[in-house]
Formats: sequence, C-alpha cells, structure tokens
Amino acid sequence: MNRKNIRYLSVWAIILSGFWLLLSGFFGVLLLAFGIISVALVLWLLHRMNNTDAEIQKLALNLSFIRYTMWLLGQVVLSSLTVTRLVWGSRKELKPTIGKLPVNKVPKKSRVLYANSITLTPGTLCIDIDNENVTIHALNEESLHSLKRGDMADKVPGENKGVS
Repeated sequence: MNRKNIRYLSVWAIILSGFWLLLSGFFGVLLLAFGIISVALVLWLLHRMNNTDAEIQKLALNLSFIRYTMWLLGQVVLSSLTVTRLVWGSRKELKPTIGKLPVNKVPKKSRVLYANSITLTPGTLCIDIDNENVTIHALNEESLHSLKRGDMADKVPGENKGVS
C-alpha cells in the first residue's frame, strides 16, 4: 500500500469515526467496539474497491461544498419549522401537490445531489428525475414555489462551481 492510499484511508477513518460518534452519542465499551468494527469494515471495503479499479476517488470537501452543506442545513431547519406549523396548525393549509422542476440549470454531475437535497428538506420529496425535470411531491404549494424560484438549483455545487 502506497502513501497516497494510506492518507486516503486515514482521512476516511477520521470522517467515518467522527460521523459514527456524532450519530451514536454512546461511549460504552461494547458500542465503541461495534463502531470500530464497522469503520474497519468500511475501510477494508474501500481498500478492496480501490485495488479493483486502481482509481482513488477524490473527496469533494472543498469550500463550495462545505458552504452548500451549511446552507442546506439551514434550509432543513427552516423547512422543519414550516412542516411543524403545517401539521400542528390548520389542516386547511395542508394541500399536498406534485410538480415538475426543470434541471437544466443544474450540472449533470450534481443532479442527484440536487434531488437528494430536495428530499432531505422536510415537506418535499423527489419522486423522479430524468434529463429534463425532477418530479417533486410537496406538502403545500408554497414549498413547491420556493423550489421553482431556483435558490437550491443555483447553490448546488457542480463541475463549474468547484466540485470535481
């Protein structure tokens, strides 16, 4: 194993371990052992996959992606508050709707990220994606209109925006 591969696996080990600790929140001996085993298994699979195709994938953790992630987290919080207000409020405001959004503004490599970002945002769900449109289910028309304004499509990182 060369230095580049060791560095690549070390970065993934740190990211996966931190993510596991963040999500589990438990520090018991048995649970930490399970975490170490799961991270080791993923690292072993990454190593095997890299040996198969001999092409190490670059992590797209650049400033553009981090900025987008922070913006998306803010949108998730705002949408959560909106969904809470809709569910606890008047049932008249809940008017589920389905609509199509064009994806021509989103780079081809980033369209799945765009669709997943829509699904991550509470109150909206990406049902289908093709070369021209993404089909969205929303709890109310306002959620669909805010997506049609294109803020999320403009912010999704892509090949021209810093993600390789």
